[in-house]
Amino acid sequence: MTDMKDAFEKAVKESKELPSKPDNETLLRLYSLYKQATEGDINTENPPGMFDFVAKAKCDAWLKQKGITTDDAMQQYILLVAQLSNKTS
Repeated sequence: MTDMKDAFEKAVKESKELPSKPDNETLLRLYSLYKQATEGDINTENPPGMFDFVAKAKCDAWLKQKGITTDDAMQQYILLVAQLSNKTS
């Protein structure tokens, strides 16, 4: 578990130093996997306002990760950052 957490924290650092900025869809995927890995399922009791499009997009992206375990979210995040860093094909 510690190895996974260490690898995740390293990937979080690397995500801030990517060679180029990912597209919005990829950024939302990174955000949602990060939130799922660090906070678990989203709390939908206080949804964003209907005209707060950025917050709504983030909320929707995180909601799609509902039910994914912390370890799975961490693993997916690590793999996505590795792909974006051109470390894997």
